[in-house]
Amino acid sequence: MGKTINEKELWEKAAAFHGHVCGGLAIGYKAALYAMELLDLSFSKDEDVVCISENDACGVDAIQAILGCSVGKGNLLFHMRGKQAFSFYNRTSGKSVRLVLKPKPGEMTRDESFAYYQGCAPADLFTVKKATITLPEYARIFDSYDCDCCGERTGANWIRLAGDQKLCLDCYQQCDRFRV
Repeated sequence: MGKTINEKELWEKAAAFHGHVCGGLAIGYKAALYAMELLDLSFSKDEDVVCISENDACGVDAIQAILGCSVGKGNLLFHMRGKQAFSFYNRTSGKSVRLVLKPKPGEMTRDESFAYYQGCAPADLFTVKKATITLPEYARIFDSYDCDCCGERTGANWIRLAGDQKLCLDCYQQCDRFRV
């Protein structure tokens, strides 16, 4: 999958996608580059590359732009832990890795942090660990139903039964007898 990469073009692509440059974007950019190197990855047109992010910060945008991982495609998932950690999977080779951001050396201003993240090699920024989450299955398409209360089409896994009615989560919560 991997091939020669132009890091400047990838940075510009990530920055254009994100809308500005910042330290957080640099973290995701470096994580994506490192994952490409370690797992022989390139842009995923389908679900060959999977990323599970433990945060929803700026760096995720770089991963989307560079590796083609997206929520809609089903190959970008969130395991929210508030950590600058990303698990990457190469479905073709079966290899995976978890990259965890190392602490910065001391206090830094926002500009200093940005320069630090830009200047470091990915191997200096991340601790490489074994991916602890099993590779997720391919994205599924769920049946949908009309909510018997609001009439809005809702995926089957978000429908709740209340008697003989199929209700979306919003309408189901409104029917809770214990709500005042």
